[in-house]
Amino acid sequence: MTRIIAGRAGSLPLDVPDAGTRPTSDRVREALFSALESTDAVRDARVLDLYAGTGALGLEAISRGAASADLVEKAPRAAAVARKNADRVTRALGGAAAVRVHRASVDAFLRTATGPFDLVFIDPPYDLTDDALATTLALVAPLVGEDADVIVERAKRSTAPVLPDRLAPTRSRTYGDTTLWWSSTT
Repeated sequence: MTRIIAGRAGSLPLDVPDAGTRPTSDRVREALFSALESTDAVRDARVLDLYAGTGALGLEAISRGAASADLVEKAPRAAAVARKNADRVTRALGGAAAVRVHRASVDAFLRTATGPFDLVFIDPPYDLTDDALATTLALVAPLVGEDADVIVERAKRSTAPVLPDRLAPTRSRTYGDTTLWWSSTT
């Protein structure tokens, strides 16, 4: 079962599409958000969750005090599930959360989006090519604010993402078959 780990909507269950998504495990989300909260990167952040799937990353941030979250998902079923999950979390928070679900391809959304975003999660399908990820990161770079964090989640066997000039790698951590690559604005 996928759920919100902590915060004001902690333990709230999240729906998962029957197929086509790979939700970030509770263990990885717990480690990720523990690290983010230790640097006060979540509270009042404007969050962008790309390849959102269920919306678990963006919604976890909302539960923990982010100001807003934009969830971007192209697959119709997954986008519908993300919208349902966003509605559930928003209701649990008394309507105080600003969550928008965008049914669009990530790169198309980024070409028209306005920033700045403070926290960006990029959790693409494992079969996304390195070149496609580099394109996405190049589109993200002008949309992030000062001291923004960009976290890419990929399979452990993947190579490190190629970052545009505006982003600098800060660390990577591996959890089972998943690696998180962190970068921040320079």
